[in-house]
Amino acid sequence: MTEDVAAGPRPPVVILDKPQLADNIGAVARVMANFGLTDLRLVRPRDGWPQDRAWAAASGADWVLDDLKVFDSVAAAVADLTTVFATTARPRETRQPVRTPRESARLLYDDAASALRVGLLFGGERAGLETTDIALCHGIVTIPIDPRHHSLNLAQAVAINAYEWRTLVLDAPPPKFREGDPPAPGAILLGMYEHLERELDAGGFFHPPEKKRSMSQNLRVMLGRAAFTEQEAATFRGVIHALSQGRGRVLAKLAAKKTDQG
Repeated sequence: MTEDVAAGPRPPVVILDKPQLADNIGAVARVMANFGLTDLRLVRPRDGWPQDRAWAAASGADWVLDDLKVFDSVAAAVADLTTVFATTARPRETRQPVRTPRESARLLYDDAASALRVGLLFGGERAGLETTDIALCHGIVTIPIDPRHHSLNLAQAVAINAYEWRTLVLDAPPPKFREGDPPAPGAILLGMYEHLERELDAGGFFHPPEKKRSMSQNLRVMLGRAAFTEQEAATFRGVIHALSQGRGRVLAKLAAKKTDQG
């Protein structure tokens, strides 16, 4: 069984957004080690990094903390990943598929078996995840807990998702391999989103201005569901460029006409 686990798909990356307590970070590292996950990333930990109390709380899972990486933003933390699910109890105005940890583990397992990098994003202890960060993900994981008591701590949430992954690794049917080219990584998609938003801004699309943030989030979620490959993202950026060039020519002609009339 150990050989099968070693040869299995690469486990998901665990990303903690703005974690507050060193003890919680260490507890997450401990449960990750319990279930064979090793890649832990932090986004702007409140008290900085490293923190000695994290190693104490990890109960010997030092290798997870020793290799931990810190990022300035969720976008940077997921830039090399092709499939990321946001773990939250509140969808927060996004029209993304909502799945249980078991359903999500199956999808992550299949993608990882196709040599794609996958991950799970968890919000901070108090505030959870921002809608802008959820919009960078490809779905939402919600743990089906009893509505009479919604409280789960960070390590518990990570443990439930890690357990479902481990169960698949130990006793899974053959993975469903992707056909065709894989989805583009997060950095490619973010560049495409920002390119589109710049040109839409220049064209006056974001009106009224106070709705720009929500409109941008909705566009990112909508385009994210399409699972663009790198080639498709490049083609879409070519379309954006062609449209912006066309708008520039129209404006130049109008300016020239006005000059002639003057």
